[in-house]
Amino acid sequence: MITERNIVVLTGAGMSAESGVPTFRGVDGLWEGHRIEDVASPEGFARDPELVHRFYNLRRAALNTVEPNAGHLALARLEREWRGRFLLVTQNVDDLHERAGSEKLIHMHGELRKARCECCGAVLSWTQDLSSGTRCRACGEIGGMRPHIVWFGEFPFEMESIMNALKSVDLFLCIGTSGVVYPAAGFAQIAAQNHACRLIEFNIENTEISRQFRERMIGPVSVELPKFVEQLLSETHRQAWLS
Repeated sequence: MITERNIVVLTGAGMSAESGVPTFRGVDGLWEGHRIEDVASPEGFARDPELVHRFYNLRRAALNTVEPNAGHLALARLEREWRGRFLLVTQNVDDLHERAGSEKLIHMHGELRKARCECCGAVLSWTQDLSSGTRCRACGEIGGMRPHIVWFGEFPFEMESIMNALKSVDLFLCIGTSGVVYPAAGFAQIAAQNHACRLIEFNIENTEISRQFRERMIGPVSVELPKFVEQLLSETHRQAWLS
C-alpha cells in the first residue's frame, strides 16, 4: 500500500545535463576558463561586473538551445496527478522545469531568466543581456542590476519553506545532484529524521551522499525517472479505484 502522501523532490545539474545544459563542475563545466570567485561571488561582481554579466549572458542565451527532457516531463506529471502535497526544489538556474509544466517549484539558487535590482530590490523577468548600463524597469536606476543568482557566500532562497516541507516529507527524491553543495547536500539527512520516509536517489553514478539513501536508481534520469513515476502513479490510482 502507498503510504507516502507528502513528496519533496530535489534536482541538481544531472537533471538538466541530459537536455544539453553543461554542468558547472564537469570536465567541460562552465567554470572552465574562469575562477569561481571571479564569476560567482559578490566580491567578483564588485571587481569586474562586466565579466560577470558576460558569463551569465552566455548562460542565459544558451537556454534558447535546450528543451526539457523526459525526466522534467515526468516530474511535471507527478505534480499534476499526485493527491498529496508536492514540492520540487531545484539547484538548477535554468527554466526547464517550468517549460515542462512544473508549478510547485522553488529555485533555491536563483534563475537565469530573472534579474534583480540592488537599488530597489525588484526581481524582474529577464531574457536579454545585462550590463552595468542596464536600467531597472522598476525604479529607473542605472547600474544596480545583477543576475538573480545565489553566489558563493550568499544564502539560498526560500530555505524556511524548504525546511518546513522536509519536516513532514514521506517520500524524498534526490535527482542528479552531486551531493557536495550545502545546504542541499544535507536535505536527505533532514528527511531521514522521519524514520518512515522513503528516500530514493536517481543518478548515473555514486555520489558523496549515496550512502544516505535506502533506494537508488542508477542510470539516465530521463529513463529511470519516467519509469518510477509511472509505477508510483499506477499504484496510487489502483488503490484509489479499490477504495
